[in-house]
Amino acid sequence: MSYTLRSKQESEREKVVEKWGSLDWLAGKRIGNANELTIGRCIIKKGHSNPRHYHTNSEEVLYLIRGRLKHFIEDKEIVVEPGDTLVISSGDIHNALSIGEEDADMITAYPGVRDFYLEDERGSYKKR
Repeated sequence: MSYTLRSKQESEREKVVEKWGSLDWLAGKRIGNANELTIGRCIIKKGHSNPRHYHTNSEEVLYLIRGRLKHFIEDKEIVVEPGDTLVISSGDIHNALSIGEEDADMITAYPGVRDFYLEDERGSYKKR
């Protein structure tokens, strides 16, 4: 039997906090506790949005726990409610705006280690 336990305190130490919210990586190769799957918890503050971005090497699965989100995927807008699961295809430019009465809280998952291209202030995308 083999397992890895990542404590809440370990996760808190590596939490990424931004003006728009936060991202807490829970499992994945980059943090040393999983190879084939990456899982994170993302909070988008009420009235804020995360930056536009895309991933070329994997689809992304999002599960909304609370709040409401308007997801922008390429030229489409999709409202996501608590309990909804959204799968975004590899290569699709996307981001989300928190439109509910409270902060949006979601789980994000994807296979392996994803790449990440973030939109800059000029509208260009840079690999991060």
